[in-house]
Amino acid sequence: MIGVVAQTDPALEALLDAFVRILGFCILAAGTAAAAAFVFRWYSADELAEGVGILVGITTVAIWLNTKTALQDAIIGTSRLLETETAVYTVIAFVASAIAADAGRRLGDHLARDAFALAAPRTIDDVGELVRSAGRVIAVELPETIEDVDGYDPVDAGIKADLAGETLLFPRRLTAGQLRERLIARLERDYGIGHVDVELATDGEIEYLALGSRPAGIGPTLAPGTVAVAIRADPAADASPGDAVRIWTRNGDGDAFRCAAGGELRGTADDVATVAIDADEVRALEADAAHRLVTLPGTPDAERELVSALRAADETVTALTVAAGGSLEGATIDSLPTLVLAVDREDDAVALPSGETRLVAGDVAYVLGRPDALRRIPER
Repeated sequence: MIGVVAQTDPALEALLDAFVRILGFCILAAGTAAAAAFVFRWYSADELAEGVGILVGITTVAIWLNTKTALQDAIIGTSRLLETETAVYTVIAFVASAIAADAGRRLGDHLARDAFALAAPRTIDDVGELVRSAGRVIAVELPETIEDVDGYDPVDAGIKADLAGETLLFPRRLTAGQLRERLIARLERDYGIGHVDVELATDGEIEYLALGSRPAGIGPTLAPGTVAVAIRADPAADASPGDAVRIWTRNGDGDAFRCAAGGELRGTADDVATVAIDADEVRALEADAAHRLVTLPGTPDAERELVSALRAADETVTALTVAAGGSLEGATIDSLPTLVLAVDREDDAVALPSGETRLVAGDVAYVLGRPDALRRIPER
């Protein structure tokens, strides 16, 4: 009887050995990155950066490959270090480990968020005690009903629906004021909210939450009766947005130029300039013609400076109508927790009225203040 001995292909055996080792490196990288992401979320309540997670994962692989055993025996059996197979094996090991490390980072962060969401307290008897000794994280649950901030454009309904009932985690050992500031900053940064008006109760729950978006673009800064148009023009090298300009165009087919309109320079891009002009003067400009801009001495309009300042500030302007028999009737200007810019009374506007001025029925007061101050005004 003749016995048959099966022999294994050395190349196939080396390939399987390399695959097993690469799989082990992937598990090592993923586990390390997951642990790092979990610890980072536990300590800071933030997500570990993608690049950092990958670096942490492949660092462990690099340390392993640089040991004496990895260099001499672990890399495809007894192959020498300078062979092509060794280089390909090393590159594949690092690429696979980087992918596994990123997956491990995401898994670790996900597990940390779920664990802390379950462990964090939902109700707190005292905010001060919460922020001093509640534990590693602070859980803040957003209300189901989110209001709109007066004086600001409303936030997209989809964003409000996503935020309703959401639980946000914050680092421990925050004061009550710091917790409120971090909540506002988180909503503004992560969700693109223009302004947040929030009130925290003494037990740590949110009593009131309102969101508003800031106006964007040129439109909100245009004065009534003006429009913004883009024309082909070559402004002066030192011209900047806000400069007063005169727009000159050719007079018919001749070489002479005439002044077509005057306005304010809002922006330039190559040979295209955006200017704000009166709506009645738009017809004097030609669509395809090349214009010339002459910069006039002077400063930007006070109106535009005020609008720009208001867009960048936390305060907003709103109008209050004084109703007959209401709590605002007879109130003095100084009694309002906001700055009164003007009072419109019987078609006669009074700018910056004195503090002793009393409001009467039918007045429309234009006030400047933060949304939380505006909410404290009666009859809002």
